[in-house]
Amino acid sequence: MSNPDDSTPADSFISKEDGLKYWEGISADVNGMLGGIPAVQGFHGILRTDLQGSRTFLAKLGIGSKNGRHKVINALEGGAGIGRVTEGLLLPIAEQVDVVEPVAKFTAELQNKPGVRTVSNVGLQDWQPTEDVRYDLIWVQWCVGHLTDIQLVEFLGRCQEVLNPDGIICLKENQSTKGYDDFDEEDSSVTREDTKFRSIFEQANLKLIATELQRGFPETGNIDKRLDRLNRENACEERY
Repeated sequence: MSNPDDSTPADSFISKEDGLKYWEGISADVNGMLGGIPAVQGFHGILRTDLQGSRTFLAKLGIGSKNGRHKVINALEGGAGIGRVTEGLLLPIAEQVDVVEPVAKFTAELQNKPGVRTVSNVGLQDWQPTEDVRYDLIWVQWCVGHLTDIQLVEFLGRCQEVLNPDGIICLKENQSTKGYDDFDEEDSSVTREDTKFRSIFEQANLKLIATELQRGFPETGNIDKRLDRLNRENACEERY
């Protein structure tokens, strides 16, 4: 873990190779994706809580499959893992979903799945968007800790380039409440604090339109789980 007295930026310790090595050794199932949490007694509802929180967040933006809400045409998921969010959240509300996930074994079940248009087995730092595709919704969850600050700014910049004028980026990530960014040696990732995320959004010329804390999760100590909605810098601001 990071030392708050060390002036070395936490993201400087991130190693793409170490992160991939960690995930290559993880099983391609829900327990693997969530660090074994679903197998622990009392945590069985975590998947339902996560997806319901995300659906509710999108519903406030008018996106959904019922109650007069609208579906989107094109969605992109960054860091999809085994496709838990792809199948549980995005496919019911999008006509086409493009998936980005560096570990090929995780996406084996997503190949040729109806509604999944493309699967790109590259890291977010290496992903390059298709020029002729524009997205209404870009969803990124629990994965940007593997990017350095600069890489995250650049990734969000590429997302903005392929976002429809009224499209949105949703970032669902753990946030450090320790007052500093926290590096985890186990998987070579960083848990950022809120001020760092806001600085990165600004550098990427994105405007934070809405943010919510995910409720109903077990206490994990000095970590919040938060959903952020981002628009282009020139978008109209809304608050929830």
